[in-house]
Amino acid sequence: MDFKFSAYHIFVVGILAFLQFTVVLDFMILSPLGVLVMKELQISTQQFGFVVSAYAFSAGISGIFAAGFADRFDRKKMLLFFYIGFVFATFLCGIATSYFFLLGARILTGVFAGVLSSISFAIVADLFPLQVRGRVMGFIMTAFAASQVFGLPIGIFISNLWGWQSPFLMIAGISGLVGFVIFFYLKPVTTHLDNKIERHAFLHLVKTLAEPKYFPAFIATTLLATGGFMLMPFGSAFSVHNLGVRLEDLPLVYMITGVVSIFGGPIMGRLSDWIGKYKMFVIASALAAIVIIYYTKMQITPLPIVIFVNSILFVFVSARMISANALTSAVPDLHDRGAFMAISSSVQQISGGIAASVAGLIVVQTSSGYMERYDILGYVVAAAILITVALMYNVNKIVLSKHGK
Repeated sequence: MDFKFSAYHIFVVGILAFLQFTVVLDFMILSPLGVLVMKELQISTQQFGFVVSAYAFSAGISGIFAAGFADRFDRKKMLLFFYIGFVFATFLCGIATSYFFLLGARILTGVFAGVLSSISFAIVADLFPLQVRGRVMGFIMTAFAASQVFGLPIGIFISNLWGWQSPFLMIAGISGLVGFVIFFYLKPVTTHLDNKIERHAFLHLVKTLAEPKYFPAFIATTLLATGGFMLMPFGSAFSVHNLGVRLEDLPLVYMITGVVSIFGGPIMGRLSDWIGKYKMFVIASALAAIVIIYYTKMQITPLPIVIFVNSILFVFVSARMISANALTSAVPDLHDRGAFMAISSSVQQISGGIAASVAGLIVVQTSSGYMERYDILGYVVAAAILITVALMYNVNKIVLSKHGK
């Protein structure tokens, strides 16, 4: 039976997408600002890698602690609590003037931001059946693309006018407005409380972690975000110093790539519902691995080719994340859903943090700014992608057996 989207369903998808937009932009803005931040704070690639990974580690640890409580409260209240903290921490990033201040602010931001995606995905799984989750996830995850089209170019522009801290103040202001909309218009999400099994928070966490049927999904999600965490932090520096992209052309690269991804994401989501989520994941992973290896070996390249390669890469990476999230959302039981999502998000963040740290050690920036050994990152990321394909096969078997189709 076809699922009918009501006006409220459309509102929920829209507000969750906009929330994701602010969270993703907060994370992604560091990549194009990397050149400015490293120069102004006089920090190395390793230190910048630590700033990125510190966010990821704190997000991962926060998610683990939040997992035990994730299914004990109204999801709307959980969402608001962590979103308010996220707004405050982002504001602190906007007033940072030293490396250690920025590092501390990014750790605090990760504490709150790391839980928001898992709560959002739990709400999606509560409100939408499996057969339409691909398209719902596809629309929500256009937040990644929208942050490039609208957020990153504006962020880079105002950072050139008022300093690299100003985009964080912009994000904090926009996020505050989104918080008000959620408070007044999002209905309580309490379906999971009807099936709640009374457990102590720590016991609920342990039980969810120890559930054998959840193991394959946790293992697969470990490597899912590796590519983004390894490549993105140094993407702007690689584009400028290795590919020959002018600093003033970076907003154009991000904008066009984002426009392509905005249209590509929902299409990939619908395709994953149509041909099968695991099939979509396999196809997108294979194509992403090929493009990544090619991209990381590129030298001085004409701007149109740089834009084209970036665009198709982001479409394939988005297709992987959309299909994978839609598939894994079908794994947990209703009373474990919040905890499962929080743990999965934490696993991704922590492994991503390790990946960012490793990337900072692999890549070396010469005195001229040239990024050496970036091609090695390409091979590492491609290998991680192919391993994830094998791991997701077991997740797909669990979902097929559970849903009988």
